[in-house]
Amino acid sequence: MAEALGLARATAGETSPNPAVGCVLVRDGVVVGRGAHRWSGVDHAEVLALREAGEQARGATAYVTLEPCAHTGRTGPCADALIAAGVTRVVAAMEDPNPLVKGEGFARLRAAGVAVEIDTSATHEAERLNEAFVHFMRTGRPLVTLKAAVTLDGKIAAPGDNSGWITSERARAHVQRLRHRHDAILTGIGTVLADNPQLNDRSGLPRSRPLLRLVADSQLRLPLDHRMVTTAAGDLVAVTTSAASKERRAALEQRGVDVWTFDAPNGRTNLRAAIERLAEKKYLSLMIEAGSKVNWAALEAGVIDKIFFYYAPKILGGLRSLPVAGGVGIQNRTDAIQFCHTELHVIPPDEFAVEAWVAKGTE
Repeated sequence: MAEALGLARATAGETSPNPAVGCVLVRDGVVVGRGAHRWSGVDHAEVLALREAGEQARGATAYVTLEPCAHTGRTGPCADALIAAGVTRVVAAMEDPNPLVKGEGFARLRAAGVAVEIDTSATHEAERLNEAFVHFMRTGRPLVTLKAAVTLDGKIAAPGDNSGWITSERARAHVQRLRHRHDAILTGIGTVLADNPQLNDRSGLPRSRPLLRLVADSQLRLPLDHRMVTTAAGDLVAVTTSAASKERRAALEQRGVDVWTFDAPNGRTNLRAAIERLAEKKYLSLMIEAGSKVNWAALEAGVIDKIFFYYAPKILGGLRSLPVAGGVGIQNRTDAIQFCHTELHVIPPDEFAVEAWVAKGTE
């Protein structure tokens, strides 16, 4: 199972909107087949492992990180393929949360006389491996992560010169790996105009589809000659309001920028509606990398599921330095947004990142 999880982990970014799955076939104590699904290769992990094993699959045990599918999508059901190959036992790390599967794969295997077990010791790691897929299947919404680089006193920008970076090159490389695991990324027009970002995946690792870049831009101020626009190739969206200029909209669309119009109170873009549009397009995960105003708007709207904050060993201080989340904020300490399942990631020699989930009751 550890090897199967490793095979799945190695495909991060290459499977969306499908889950990452690894499969190892063992017969008489010897590994006879291995497989890991990649979107470009179509075939699922179980089918790849069976192909490698050939006749040795008969009488083997399949260790798989996710319940074998029982429906026909781009491929036929993996449960049927395992049965046809003569596999006698399946050990899975978790049940598939996809309503089209969810226990049906196990039921089909058992009905054919295949022994089925769930390795509960591997369930947590398997769910973490596919946290965006699991979240999407259980809620119908993309997993939304708020990422920020902050000083020890929670600041993201100084009132004066903001050239350079808060965190180190090593921390920024970690951010690129985090971006790589996401389907989409969103920032605000203020950050675009101030920092001139590319907002792309620079990890150099293969992806199942391009990282979708979104800019919250209520008045469509995105410059037509900005490098995000000039490099747009079906991967750039301006999220705006009905108050934006129709001429600006047409000009951006002519340059390959998709424009979504969603109104929210106070003339802002409706982030929740934009996230619902992502769900319709089967984008399973969104990372928000923005400024103080957008960060607070996302937190206030309740669309954030988790945070990933990178801390540098620095303090800016002052009342004019921008906090990670601005806006009106919470007025009473007892009403603060709560987090849980906090995890610390050490980034040598002196930095760290905090990953935590927003406490949302029973959701």
